[in-house]
Amino acid sequence: MSALRIEIRIGGTGGQGLILSAKMLADAMAASGKRVAQSQAYEPTSRGGFCNADLVISDGEVDFPLVTAIDHLVLLDRLAIKPSWPLLKPGALVIADTRLCPELPAGEYRGHHLPLSATALELGSERVTNIVALGALVAHSGICDRERIEQAVRAETPRGFLDLNMDALEAGYAIGRRADTAFAAVAAVAASGD
Repeated sequence: MSALRIEIRIGGTGGQGLILSAKMLADAMAASGKRVAQSQAYEPTSRGGFCNADLVISDGEVDFPLVTAIDHLVLLDRLAIKPSWPLLKPGALVIADTRLCPELPAGEYRGHHLPLSATALELGSERVTNIVALGALVAHSGICDRERIEQAVRAETPRGFLDLNMDALEAGYAIGRRADTAFAAVAAVAASGD
């Protein structure tokens, strides 16, 4: 029997904290007993160029550490669409920021535009958009439990930013749960034939 393999990409631009949020998720998944390979790619500019952080998660050995068929894609900037879209698995979950990624190409995926950066701004800093996105991804996908991701965020956050990051994670979790509830309602209507 082959091991479960889940591929995740968090894509955006340099300076958005994508690699940090992927590391937090990798730590949470490893603490749950999963095997995790993490990689990243970015342009040579420190801010503003394309950046992505990828995770390959498995119950067993990770046979190939790079993404080839993305199951979950988080888009924090439209620059991440073009390099990520060809790798998107049919039926994949796509979470896109409503403000920075307003339009998505057509395709066979479960897409959700969520107010990730707007929520971070409401909390007082756009710098926590990555943490809002992390909470939304975990809540909507169910890939790891809430306690594990909270522990990982606490472990990686400097003390001066801990309250803000925990508020951002909570806000993202709430957004993700609302998206999950809305998706379930639409699916129920579609299944009933109405």
